[in-house]
Amino acid sequence: MSKVLVFLGVVVLGVAIITGGIHQVQEGHVGLYWVGGALSESTSDPGIHWMMPLITTFENVQVTLQTDTVTDIPCGTSGGSMIYFDKIEVVNRLDRRTAYKTVKLYGVNYDRTWIFDRIHHEINQFCSSHTLQEVYIDEFENLDEALATALQSSCDKFETGVSILAVRITKPRIPEAVRKNYESIETSKTEYLVREQQENVVRKEESIAKMQAIIEAEKEAEVAMIQAQKELTVSIINLEMEIAEKEAEKKKREIDDHIDLHHKRIQGDMQSYSIQKQAESNKHLYSEGFLRYSLYQAFAANTTLFFGDSLPQYFIDKNALF
Repeated sequence: MSKVLVFLGVVVLGVAIITGGIHQVQEGHVGLYWVGGALSESTSDPGIHWMMPLITTFENVQVTLQTDTVTDIPCGTSGGSMIYFDKIEVVNRLDRRTAYKTVKLYGVNYDRTWIFDRIHHEINQFCSSHTLQEVYIDEFENLDEALATALQSSCDKFETGVSILAVRITKPRIPEAVRKNYESIETSKTEYLVREQQENVVRKEESIAKMQAIIEAEKEAEVAMIQAQKELTVSIINLEMEIAEKEAEKKKREIDDHIDLHHKRIQGDMQSYSIQKQAESNKHLYSEGFLRYSLYQAFAANTTLFFGDSLPQYFIDKNALF
């Protein structure tokens, strides 16, 4: 009976050891093992694995993207105002190749040291060197980038293997009186921006109307110019036609004058020729005998005979007669 009990005890112990050593490494994680409290360099990938129970323990260490959320962070500004950041989210990832070294140096909760605690430190450093106006308004848009840069610088300096991918920061809580004052300022600023936008709209409409008037005037001027150009073209054509007609008339007159001159020249030549021939005929016709004959005829025709006792005395110059 005692042997049976011993056997059963051994079987139960064996089953307990076997089942107790079975464990699962989650996807996106790496399995790290502690043997007798000492971290082993052996790691395991996602899946089912076995380890020696009681002696060996393990942890799932995430090596994919994870978001650490740090809440309720107090912040004292350089002017003495106390404000609070309700939530800052840090998206980060641990390099699988450095998981063993990081956990060995900073433990499984390495992000507590290099993210949660570091956020508090960096926020307080930032606030202590800036005024409330700068923290809440002026520099707030740059705070996430500055915080991410500072966290990454610290992680790289101490070789944590952690990559800071993004930082999201909510607007800090400020004293109620200050918040109302900022809201009043924002309201006034919004009203001013609305008025400015309305003025811009009015100016834009005026500018559009002015541009439309200019375009219309330019269009009318262009139409007038086209019409004037058309009229000018017609005038030039008419003038050219008139000039052509005048030149044609001038050329016709020149031709007519040339023909008339030619005719006159021919007539003159004919008359000259006729006179020349007449002169030649007269030269032969009016000879000295013919002239003497004509003289006698003229005397005969113009001589008056008087009969009586008292005749006038006529003296005739014989040389004059001949």
